[in-house]
Amino acid sequence: MNTFVSTDLVDESAWHASLELSLAQRDAQTRLYRCRHKGPLYVQKAFYPEGEALAHLYLLHPPGGVVSGDHLAIDVEMENDAKALITTPGATRIYRARDFNPVQRQDVRLKIAPGSSLEWFPLETIIYNGACVQLNTQVELEGDSHFVGWEISCFGLPASNELFSQGSFLQRYRVFHNGVPVFVEGLHINEDNLKAQIEGSATLRGETSCGLFLAGPFREPLTEDDMDQLRNTTHTPQADPSQVGSFVVGRYLGDSAEQARKASTHWWHALRPRLLGRPACPPRIWFT
Repeated sequence: MNTFVSTDLVDESAWHASLELSLAQRDAQTRLYRCRHKGPLYVQKAFYPEGEALAHLYLLHPPGGVVSGDHLAIDVEMENDAKALITTPGATRIYRARDFNPVQRQDVRLKIAPGSSLEWFPLETIIYNGACVQLNTQVELEGDSHFVGWEISCFGLPASNELFSQGSFLQRYRVFHNGVPVFVEGLHINEDNLKAQIEGSATLRGETSCGLFLAGPFREPLTEDDMDQLRNTTHTPQADPSQVGSFVVGRYLGDSAEQARKASTHWWHALRPRLLGRPACPPRIWFT
C-alpha cells in the first residue's frame, strides 16, 4: 500500500521492494524452492552449517537504509516439516523522513506449517531522529510448528548525542496459533508531546533501546528453576524473561542495542535445545 501526502505527486526516489520465500522439506533437506523479489530485497542461496535439515538464509537489502516513501514487504512460508533460520548481515537504518511522502514502512508475514520451525533474527533497527516509521510483523503458526524471533529497536544515535526528539514510530507484533491470537503487542510514539511519550512509564522510560524476544510454543511450561536459570544467563537487570501462555517472552529496555541482542542470543542458546532439539548454531555472518 502506498501512502501519499498528495495524489498529484510521485516520489520516484522511493523504493517499493518485496520478497516472497517458500521453503519445503524434500528428501530430508529444507530447500528454498521459491524466491520471488521485486526491488532491492532478496536472498542469494541457502547455507547448511547444521546439516541439510535446517537452512540458514541471509536477507539482503543493498541500499542499507530506508528513506521516505520506502515500503518493504517480506512474506515467508514454511511448508510442513521445513526448518530455517533467517537473519540479516547488518542493522537496518531508517533515516530522517522528508515532508513529502514521509512514511517508511516494513511489513513482515511469517507463515509456519505443522512440523516446521522458523528462527527469525533480523539485526537491530536504528531509527534516526525525524523518521516516520511503521513496522508490522505477523507470525502465523499451525499445529506443532515452532517460532523463535526477536525485534530490537534503537532510537536515535546516542553515541553521537543525536536523540530521537521528533518523528513517529508505530510497531505492531502479532502471533497467531491455529488462527487464534496468542501474543499481540504494539508501541506507538507520535509527534504529539513526543518527549513525554518517550519518557513515559508505558513506553521507553527515557531509554534509547528496546528489545522483544519470543520463543514457543512449549509443550510444557518452564519451571521456576528453569526461569531463574534463564534470567541468570543475561547478567543485566535491563533484560528479563517471562512466560506468556506457552511462549517465553524476553524484554530489554536500556541504552544499548548491542546488549539487547546479546540478551536475546543468550535466551536463544538456553531455549533452543528444549524447543527445537538442537544446540544453538550462530550464523557465520554474525562474526564478519
